[in-house]
Amino acid sequence: MFDTILIANRGEIACRVIRSARALGLRSVAVYSEADAGAAHVAMADQAVLIGGPRPADSYLRGERIIQAALDTGAQAIHPGYGFLSENPEFVDAVEAAGLVFIGPSASAIRAMGLKDAAKALMEKAGVPIVPGYMGSNQEPAHLQAAADKIGYPVLIKAVAGGGGKGMRLVERSKDFADALASAQGEASTAFGNAAVLIEKYIQQPRHIEVQVFGDGTNAVHLFERDCSLQRRHQKVIEEAPAPGMTAEMRAAMGTAAVRAAEAIGYKGAGTVEFIVDGSNGLRPDGFWFMEMNTRLQVEHPVTEAITGVDLVEWQLRVASGESLPCAQDDLTITGHAFEARLYAEDVPAGFLPATGTLSHLRFPADARIDSGVREGDTISPWYDPMIAKVITHGATRAIALSKLRAALEGTQVAGSVTNLAFLGALTRHQGFRAGEVDTGLIGRDLDALTAEPAIADATVALAALAAMGAGQGDLQGFALWTPLWQTVVLERGEARWDCAVARVGKEWAVRVGDATLSAERRAGAWWIDGQRAASDAQVVGNTVSVFGAHTVQFTRPDPLAVDADAGAGAGIVLAPMPGMVKAVFVNAGDVVEKGARLAILEAMKMEHTLTAGRDGTVAEVLAKAGQQVEAGAALIALAEEE
Repeated sequence: MFDTILIANRGEIACRVIRSARALGLRSVAVYSEADAGAAHVAMADQAVLIGGPRPADSYLRGERIIQAALDTGAQAIHPGYGFLSENPEFVDAVEAAGLVFIGPSASAIRAMGLKDAAKALMEKAGVPIVPGYMGSNQEPAHLQAAADKIGYPVLIKAVAGGGGKGMRLVERSKDFADALASAQGEASTAFGNAAVLIEKYIQQPRHIEVQVFGDGTNAVHLFERDCSLQRRHQKVIEEAPAPGMTAEMRAAMGTAAVRAAEAIGYKGAGTVEFIVDGSNGLRPDGFWFMEMNTRLQVEHPVTEAITGVDLVEWQLRVASGESLPCAQDDLTITGHAFEARLYAEDVPAGFLPATGTLSHLRFPADARIDSGVREGDTISPWYDPMIAKVITHGATRAIALSKLRAALEGTQVAGSVTNLAFLGALTRHQGFRAGEVDTGLIGRDLDALTAEPAIADATVALAALAAMGAGQGDLQGFALWTPLWQTVVLERGEARWDCAVARVGKEWAVRVGDATLSAERRAGAWWIDGQRAASDAQVVGNTVSVFGAHTVQFTRPDPLAVDADAGAGAGIVLAPMPGMVKAVFVNAGDVVEKGARLAILEAMKMEHTLTAGRDGTVAEVLAKAGQQVEAGAALIALAEEE
């Protein structure tokens, strides 16, 4: 066993690897960009090395700099985590050429599975079922259109070098194929440097079920399946293990196919074989097909660890150091059920746009596993994936594990950035999901209900008013001999406004919310409003008051001295919703556009975001050009004022 490893990654996966390395008595070396100088993984590691600027291309994708950092610090092995260089065979070759150990599969195994079309041909040869589709080298649009027409709609266009939903488009009609192809190829070229695509038959009521495999270069075992069907924009939201409705017969068939896939390429380390499953008539051994193999550890690996009791990172470290498989297939069993929810800084009502911000308040419940790479006070950077944490729960049954996940999410408190926390909580309460009736279209079908904001109760406003006035942290200033002294506070949320007042009345408080008056009492560290225990508490940071619970509500205390400086950013001005690069501009000054027309594409946080016209009008001015880096809120396109 080596004594020092370098982690060529950042965030929660770097922290996760450090924990397992430390448990084995190994030293860990972190690498970091200028943007991550104060990051959690840097603080956790035994040693840390600056490798470049904030852009991934200037830091976490600089393989030669990472290898030099390993040599300089005496590390004998490099763990790639996931993302960045984890599936780059040239990096693996360079690591081994430097006399270091790559904690993962061989370069040849990564190459074998790196291109989806070649991987599917290989799997078909190995006897693994594959989805009908086109995987040829002819990338002419007309040829691809003809192939799609022959397969039959709906079809899925997928980047051959893709992952994470990038370069992927669903096409339901032949007439929409050309535009979807151009969009997919453009995104694939940006994300992967390879515009080639393949075309697959789109499975109705599809489920995404993947099998965790682990090999030692010769033999492999599987650690059962995970269901990752709960997705939006082809990205996973909540994962679980085992898959609901799974039969012993189908589990054996999928496990055998996954092991066959791993052994066909001499796989070493942790990997995942992903299958698309037809869920329209229950799970059947003849109803699953190979999609791709991820030749690395997966984001959702904790649910597998929870049901098997295996530390997959420990296994990676042991096998990379020369050990054989830690156990045989018959030694592996499933205990209970587990869920993982991905907590992101993202604006769900705005279409799941990635968000930034400083985490002014961050609390997690003690009875859930939390894998995170950020702490209270940290800033969510525009340069990297905006994940805040993974919330993982385990229970004896699926129902218990899901109830524990719901409670854990309700007990999670985040302020300083918009998040998908309420959306995740809504999913745990979704009747169909609770019943195990899942497929990849569930979120899309029920998105309005899942993202609907509940009416704000007077008790919630009262809780915010109490926090804003500092009630419960000492008496309110001032007194009156005969009547309570009311102190006023105004709370705003969007266009809504509440005029509130708070007064101390004996041992209790009275809170006026508009025309209503509520009583409040502090008992054992919790607020009771009108005799009911408040679901959570509130936190004040600056002029923002956050009330936590099943649905976090943020209010603003307006500054009476603030001057309204309307920047004119209404429907006539198209603003950058976040920092990023203008990928393309589709209009010129003088063009007449309709509401919803595509105006530009902004590339940010590894994804493309289409900016559209908020109303009909004439383009007065184009304020940005392709290739330009812009800040959040920057004006990009102006429409002429309406007469």
